[in-house]
Amino acid sequence: MSDVSRPTAHLAPPGEEGAPANPDAVDLRALLAASSAPEVLDEIERELVGLAPVKARIREIAALLLVDRARQQLGLSAGAPSLHMCFTGNPGTGKTTVAQRMAEILRRLGYLRRGHLVAVTRDDLVGQYVGHTAPKTREVLKKAMGGVLFIDEAYYLYRPENERDYGPEAIEILLQVMENQRDDLVVVLAGYKPRMDAFFESNPGMGSRIAHHVDFPDYAPEELLAIADLMLGRMHYQLGQEAREALEEYIARRMAQPRFANARSIRNALDRARLRQASRLFSSGGRADRAALTTIEASDIRRSRVFEASGELP
Repeated sequence: MSDVSRPTAHLAPPGEEGAPANPDAVDLRALLAASSAPEVLDEIERELVGLAPVKARIREIAALLLVDRARQQLGLSAGAPSLHMCFTGNPGTGKTTVAQRMAEILRRLGYLRRGHLVAVTRDDLVGQYVGHTAPKTREVLKKAMGGVLFIDEAYYLYRPENERDYGPEAIEILLQVMENQRDDLVVVLAGYKPRMDAFFESNPGMGSRIAHHVDFPDYAPEELLAIADLMLGRMHYQLGQEAREALEEYIARRMAQPRFANARSIRNALDRARLRQASRLFSSGGRADRAALTTIEASDIRRSRVFEASGELP
């Protein structure tokens, strides 16, 4: 077992340090406020569009941990909860972003020492020759200790079609650490749901260590438009009068094309619109005022090949 114990003292509400070891009741609201976790929970509600079931699950996990802490204060023993998770969904649905916010919540609730996120793929864990995989995997785990290890497309760790593949060695090391040091590391596996389900069927030991399965739904068109507004606002851009209508049409067309990646495709579309805006401003010559420099016009969007028969992919 890990020699790192979960810190608890900083979650005690102000003025309660001298309270009896076994008080009759615990003020859950004070416990939550003392953790400063509400700030992150509010940010998630405010800054992440849609994802209602995901947000609900995050709050459920936070409530579980707070109740677990309250039980500890009353002397009710309980084993350390398993917090390893599986995030399933299509690309661009916010899995990495939510993992980052979850790491911060767990730090503020006292279940992680550092609360940082280490995001990796198969290539960061699996070596190409004998003796290469173990040190690579252990080095990644060392960096992730005290935080969250996010493994994207985790099913690629297991390739049964290749008898000489070294993925199983990485899986075995992960399993040991997930069990023995679960009080100092949270592992989040991510990927497409059908492939993750097949991965767990082939690796029951891994599936048994995942306590929380969270499915990330695709965004609706109006949610993607709201995401575009947030992205533009952060970059100090705005949509011109007819640009919003053009973007709505773009979203509808792009969603019907192959390899659509939700918010990721919207971000790429806005990056290309900015390129077209810059080209338009230079070709027009003269001076550009603040309004011109910050406004995306309809033409900057409609010049996309998405509006042509061939279509423009990501």
